[in-house]
Amino acid sequence: MTTITIIADNSVSEMRPKGLVAEWGFAAIVDDVLFDTGQTGAAVENARRLRGDATFETIVLSHGHYDHTGGLPPFLAVDEAQTVYAHPDAFEPKFKEDTHIGLPYTRGRIESDATVVEHTAPVEVAPGIHALGEIPREHPDNAMGETIRDGERVADPILDDQALAVETDEGLVLVLGCGHAGVRNTVERADAVFDAPLTAIIGGTHLVGSEPDEVVEITEWLDGRVDTLATSHCTGVDNEEIVRDNFSGTFERAGVGATLEF
Repeated sequence: MTTITIIADNSVSEMRPKGLVAEWGFAAIVDDVLFDTGQTGAAVENARRLRGDATFETIVLSHGHYDHTGGLPPFLAVDEAQTVYAHPDAFEPKFKEDTHIGLPYTRGRIESDATVVEHTAPVEVAPGIHALGEIPREHPDNAMGETIRDGERVADPILDDQALAVETDEGLVLVLGCGHAGVRNTVERADAVFDAPLTAIIGGTHLVGSEPDEVVEITEWLDGRVDTLATSHCTGVDNEEIVRDNFSGTFERAGVGATLEF
């Protein structure tokens, strides 16, 4: 059985255990793999409340934005060997207007506590759990902000955006941190890499900035391709209602404390 538990999100889904905290950001536990770390130390405290400890040998970063990486240090403050997987661009500066929105820590700071593995191709980070790597963009994506290239600020395509692809008995489960690469692009990348039917998509879809007709279009495209949608973080409250109304399978709002089993 594969268990996926949300430990950082904009809202709290469960009343118990007491003390669960929401924040703008995302993090999930996939079996014994940590995927993203939220914005602050809230995720580590939520993990301790939900499972009794917050020790992970394997950490995967979906991309380099602060609300997915800011909570990293508390997870690294353990006396165990740890590995952090990330696309090389996750360590590049990222801006939205005059605000830095990238990873708040240097690669050297992270390497002082863990082994950093940069990758652009899919990599198996634990048995049956794969970091999908860089995702080709044949369809519209959800890029935003700027980065630095050759000393100049340019539009950031957020090529570092990746998902987790989890092999389960029911089929492939995709866990998205933010979906900057675009949900359709991510699904088609998973289809190209794995010879398994897709059964569920969980996490941030970055539909928050999409027009209602765009949300309907992507939802109808997903309908029949997946059995379960459990949206989080940057999907947007109004757009989640559109997804719910246009998806015939199982829909769930996956906030902090939500647990899905496959």
